[in-house]
Amino acid sequence: MTTYKVALIPGDGIGPELTETTLKVLEAVQRRFSLRLEFVRLEAGDACFERRGVALPEETVEAIRQSHVCLKGPVGETAADVIVRLRMLFDLYANIRPIKSYPGVPCLRDDIDLVFVRENTEGLYKGFEFTIDGVAIGLRVITRRGCERIARKAFELAKRRGKKRRVTAVHKANVMRVTCGLFAEVCREVAKDYPEITFNEQYVDAASMRLIKEPQNYDVIVTTNMFGDILSDEAAQLVGGLGMAPGANIGDGYALFEPVHGSAPTRVGKHTANPCSMILASKMMLEWLGERYGDPVCTHAAQAVELGVAESLRKGLTVPDFGGKLKTVEVGEAVADEIMRSKLS
Repeated sequence: MTTYKVALIPGDGIGPELTETTLKVLEAVQRRFSLRLEFVRLEAGDACFERRGVALPEETVEAIRQSHVCLKGPVGETAADVIVRLRMLFDLYANIRPIKSYPGVPCLRDDIDLVFVRENTEGLYKGFEFTIDGVAIGLRVITRRGCERIARKAFELAKRRGKKRRVTAVHKANVMRVTCGLFAEVCREVAKDYPEITFNEQYVDAASMRLIKEPQNYDVIVTTNMFGDILSDEAAQLVGGLGMAPGANIGDGYALFEPVHGSAPTRVGKHTANPCSMILASKMMLEWLGERYGDPVCTHAAQAVELGVAESLRKGLTVPDFGGKLKTVEVGEAVADEIMRSKLS
């Protein structure tokens, strides 16, 4: 039986609290499914920077390289120095953010089930910014290779999901004719390889409106880096907020999983933060391990985590934000209890 080494970055603010809560869930799946996870705790983020003068130490990067996968809590002001750098270092070009309605959560609709596939290493977030004579300039880098591989990732995901089997490319090619023009052109080319998948395009401003008007009509949305960052946060509010929003950073050889929100310093010590974002990120991590290593145990464990979250929410075993009475860590304990009762094997 394989022991999966998980590089674990607790993060800042509420990050350590979410991490400890998520570990209770992962301890339950290990017992329930005889799964072996070895957690290697690593430093990164604001607290690390204050202590050591660097937000992402080289030994943390090396330990990540020696692991099967990385699970990271939210990071504060040094987020760009941590997650953006890790995306570049490990070529984690696909940012996957599912948006889904769960029972017991205030949602716009109860039938929302879509996923963002966001290019994760290009665009304005490349960080090529400078000033000349009082003029600030940012370079938007879009490559054919980057467009092709993120488009293909989106179509492959739509094929596996087997639901609406639809890919929507979001861009602004009517204004950014070169950069978004290339993205749109490549998406159309890739779409020809997937005749069984319905393909359409929307301008980003129209998409931001339609996400609120008709989110149930979306399946897979593929878009560029900054557009995907903004739109996925907007969409998260439709299903209860960022506390319900997990994210994956996936490359061809490695993956990192995290909640998509920040470190929420004003909530530190209150024990009221919703941990579902990080618990569901751990579900995505297990799912990826199952796919990458052909391990059905990981796949079943991932299913059990999501079912445990859904059942706990249905029963009202949640934080005060959603009308519950539980503390953050107690939500993890409730999900863990549901996992131990799971009939999956």
